[in-house]
Amino acid sequence: MRRILGLYTALVAMGLGWGLSIPLSKIAVSTGHQPFGLIFWQLIIVVLCLGAVTLLRGRKVVFARPYLRLFLMVALCGAVLPDIFFYTAAAQLSGGVMSIVIASVAMFSLPIAVVMGNERFEWQRLWGVILGLGGIVLLVGPEASLPTGTSALFVLVALCAPALYATEGNLVAKWGTQGLDPMQVIIGASMIGAVVALPVAVGTGQWINPLEGVGVPELALVAAAALHALVYASYVWMVGHAGSVFSAQTSYMVTAAGVLWSMTLLGESYSIWVWLALGVMMLGMFLVQPRAARVLVPGRVIDENAETGMTSDRDGQN
Repeated sequence: MRRILGLYTALVAMGLGWGLSIPLSKIAVSTGHQPFGLIFWQLIIVVLCLGAVTLLRGRKVVFARPYLRLFLMVALCGAVLPDIFFYTAAAQLSGGVMSIVIASVAMFSLPIAVVMGNERFEWQRLWGVILGLGGIVLLVGPEASLPTGTSALFVLVALCAPALYATEGNLVAKWGTQGLDPMQVIIGASMIGAVVALPVAVGTGQWINPLEGVGVPELALVAAAALHALVYASYVWMVGHAGSVFSAQTSYMVTAAGVLWSMTLLGESYSIWVWLALGVMMLGMFLVQPRAARVLVPGRVIDENAETGMTSDRDGQN
């Protein structure tokens, strides 16, 4: 009983941590910081945090030619491109709405998985996708659902992020990780992503120079990136100790926590349509959730039966 209570406590803590990163990201863009400057420093912090955890686990930080194609794919589809859309939308949408939109990863993942042959079609999960789409309609449809002066177009921009996350997850499920564990993949991809983001940030005037001073937005970015990295490390530990299906329940906590943290830190309040959208999205997530799943990053679900090349759960290492 004590072990089960401890696992549920860890599950709640992880959800609260990941959920907190959403309003923190909104604070990071509050003074006009642009996506590529934010993306570069975010990826650097992830490399430092997860690199330290990986070395403490007795693993190597891998960065070699045979893995560059994998790292580039994960970097573009799982970090750089979705974060461009995420930060662009976060500057215009409330943290609560962003939390609900990001939860739609599973809704995009299922049809992509079926088309790619990663998963079989199931009617119950199709209803989950339909409900998820219904939740998005509740956000953009009724005039009162979004803050005054906010265009529904930014919800569509935000949806590009979970669509890319879902694509990345399915590509990994299809072609594997070449024997690397999830943390090694994320570290390598973050290195590649930082290399991509740096010249673009400098060339477009989006560079953030920490020597010019660090205020609340910059601290919020550091906190959000560090939270993501450290909670992800905890997630990897939990998958090894409690299984991936139990651990995947974190996705519900992340969505709910993102809404509640946004209310607390940002003073947000929502119309009845947003609360209805949250409820419908949660139900859709429940229906679309596969019976057995592995997750490379939050919300990106990978079928355990797929030949991913990742370390198996029974090894207790991923």
